[in-house]
Amino acid sequence: MNAVFSFYLPWISGLGTGLGLFAAVGAQSAFILRQGLQRAHIGSVLAVCAAVDALCIASSVLAWRAVADRAVWMMPAMAWCGAAFLAIYAVRSARRAWSAGGALAPARRIATTRRDAMLAALAFTVINPHFWLDIVLIGTLAQAFGHNAAAYAAGAITASALWLLVLGGGARLLRPLFRDPRAWRVLDGGIAIVMATLALRLLARVV
Repeated sequence: MNAVFSFYLPWISGLGTGLGLFAAVGAQSAFILRQGLQRAHIGSVLAVCAAVDALCIASSVLAWRAVADRAVWMMPAMAWCGAAFLAIYAVRSARRAWSAGGALAPARRIATTRRDAMLAALAFTVINPHFWLDIVLIGTLAQAFGHNAAAYAAGAITASALWLLVLGGGARLLRPLFRDPRAWRVLDGGIAIVMATLALRLLARVV
């Protein structure tokens, strides 16, 4: 019985922390939502995001101290790269929102190949300082559970998988709404605002 509690208490704590960190509208979430609405290789996109999240969470729990001490330059560099990446995507989303003629395109055809979709999913995950801050925070908090840190990591990984499933399923439920071209324009406009805001926040941290 004690062994069961020693696993589930850290797991529940990791689950709660993970949901609090991951269940937010950010760059990765906006990208997944759009891919889901397009039915553009959403399974592959979710698989890439889930695999990267799990790998990074596990690695952080095992070696967070070494990463923090030896790669102090990482966060500023990632901030600049992430801001540039998000700014480009914001401009593209704004152009789609502005163009009435292009609003129906996502509903008519798949916009990217599977390879492009998976690479974009990878980029939205790793070229994002907020992601690394979350990963480092999880690794740090896990240390409080000692030899049960792995259970805490498992809870955080579960939270990541649940949020990705919610995004994928939510996009499917919302698909009837997005038969209207105006809904696509509103979505793209919202995505552009989210991306631009995140880019400015990243720049504010390093400038």
